[in-house]
Amino acid sequence: QVQLVESGGGMVQPGGSLRLSCVPSGSIFSMGSMGWYRQTPGNEREMVAGISRGGTINYVDSVKGRFTISRDNAENTVYLQMNNLKPEDTAVYYCNARSLDYTETYWGQGTQVTVSS
Repeated sequence: QVQLVESGGGMVQPGGSLRLSCVPSGSIFSMGSMGWYRQTPGNEREMVAGISRGGTINYVDSVKGRFTISRDNAENTVYLQMNNLKPEDTAVYYCNARSLDYTETYWGQGTQVTVSS
C-alpha cells in the first residue's frame, strides 16, 4: 500500500500563490503517474494536473497557464505550483498516484485550499 503525504494548503487572497507538495512512501518512479485532483462539496473529484513516469504532463483547461506540476527526483516529491489563484480554485486538493500497470490508485488525505478576499 502506497502512502501519499501532502502539504502546502492554506488560505490566500485572489491573485496569490500556493505550492502543494506530495511525497509518496516509495519512489516517485515506482509510480505509473502522479497528479493532483480537487473536490468541492457536492461535486465529483476533478483532475487538475498529472505527470506520467515518462514526463508527459496534462492540465485541466481551467488551470492552464496558472498551475505547474513538477517533480523533484532528489526530494522524491511532486509539486503543484498554483499562481494567480481564483476563488473558483477553492477546494480540497488530493494527491493521486497510480501503479506502474495503472491497476492500483492511491490517494492522499487531502489539503484545503481557500481563495478568498
